[in-house]
Amino acid sequence: MKSAFAESRPFLLLSLLFGISYFFVKDSNIPGLYLMAWKGAGVGFLAIYALVRLHRLDGKIVGAIMALGAVGDMALEYDLVFGAGAFMAGHLLAIAFYSRFRRHKLGFSQKIFAIILVPLSVLIAWTLPSDRAEAPGIAIYCLSVAAMAAMAWTSRFSRYQVGIGAILFLVSDLLIFARMGPLETSIIPDILVWPLYYFGQFMIATGIVATLRHEMAADSADPVHV
Repeated sequence: MKSAFAESRPFLLLSLLFGISYFFVKDSNIPGLYLMAWKGAGVGFLAIYALVRLHRLDGKIVGAIMALGAVGDMALEYDLVFGAGAFMAGHLLAIAFYSRFRRHKLGFSQKIFAIILVPLSVLIAWTLPSDRAEAPGIAIYCLSVAAMAAMAWTSRFSRYQVGIGAILFLVSDLLIFARMGPLETSIIPDILVWPLYYFGQFMIATGIVATLRHEMAADSADPVHV
């Protein structure tokens, strides 16, 4: 138990520390490079957490997904295209990852939700920007995050943790797109975008690690600590 705490809890605590505190300092006068690092640290420590807790290829993949998210967080401060590219790479990697962990039996409502989620999200994203020239690029990007969320929802990871976390990520991105159109002057995106995104990532990382570690310890009498 002490070993599990020593290996994982400090990284989760550091992630929470930077992830939560960033919300309160993001509009402060902290120099740009420091604020950029602060922003990336929240999800960056989730990447380290996954690498430490899963000593196998899956840990490296989940760590890479989170690392690409952290790179995207930081890059968005200076280059929207590069930041979106990092996130899209992470989504594509996550889609491939979730495809290896398909849920064998899906309820009818769960299938319908997953099927509708992608085209509906893309349609909503396409309608949001006031500058219609930006709509195709936004729709293409949204396709990647919506497909990621649908794959997470239909995977055998916990829907109440990984599935909902991926949906929160998707909603956060839709709010960003809404800020380019109908919610341009609204405070709602400023309040919700970061918390939905960060806690979505936190739920995804911890949910995947918990499931895989339980599976790894299925034949062991030792308790499993996330």
